[in-house]
Amino acid sequence: MRIILPILALALVAGCSSTKDLAESLDTRQNAGACPPVGSVYDASRIVDFRDGSDELYTDIRYTGEITDVRSFCRYTGDNPVEADLEVDFAFGKGAAADSNTHDFTYWVAVTRRNGKVLAKEYYTVRAEFAGNARLDGATTKFDRITIPRADETIAASNFEILVGFDLSEEELEFNRAGKRFRMDAGS
Repeated sequence: MRIILPILALALVAGCSSTKDLAESLDTRQNAGACPPVGSVYDASRIVDFRDGSDELYTDIRYTGEITDVRSFCRYTGDNPVEADLEVDFAFGKGAAADSNTHDFTYWVAVTRRNGKVLAKEYYTVRAEFAGNARLDGATTKFDRITIPRADETIAASNFEILVGFDLSEEELEFNRAGKRFRMDAGS
């Protein structure tokens, strides 16, 4: 027993030393400030895809899409860039004029200054998959490590925004701006 105790004590001290080194290598300081606000742009947060030549009737709807939630978590300390993880929730509908059980929607993610100036914008595709005769579907997309550089540590992440929206045609944008909308789950 006298031999085992000193060996066990040495192992514990060695373990504490490596744990201490690990803790020092991780930056555990609080964020320098708030995370950038995130959200979807109201005019681009939904899309209604009508059959070509449609009069915007309910029976002419092929597919609908809506951005239902945007969430983020960010981390930054000192003069390090802002590292943000992002999740976007979508809801999809399949209308009477749909010709497939799948449909791809194009959307964008943009980093802007709070004054609206776009710093970066990337386009992505999300697929709606309607199983069997299902009329509704949903999806969540995740982005790891959206990096927002800062000039120095006096620039807070709250000076930036992360925005999401569907890539819309002029007609689709006008439809949204006119306050029109169709939801496949209305009345459910």
